[in-house]
Amino acid sequence: MQTFIPLEKRSKKEQKAYHRMQRGTWHGFDPVTRVVRNGKAYDRNREKRSLRAAENNC
Repeated sequence: MQTFIPLEKRSKKEQKAYHRMQRGTWHGFDPVTRVVRNGKAYDRNREKRSLRAAENNC
């Protein structure tokens, strides 16, 4: 059985290893690129898509 050593008293390398194990994973995707677009902002491409969709429905 290992004795308990507080995190503050462990070496920096052991602290880093502990924190690395505590962190989760994003399973292969980058959370930074997952930004919700502003719905009120003007988007030229959205205007084009809506016009083309209206033309195709007629």
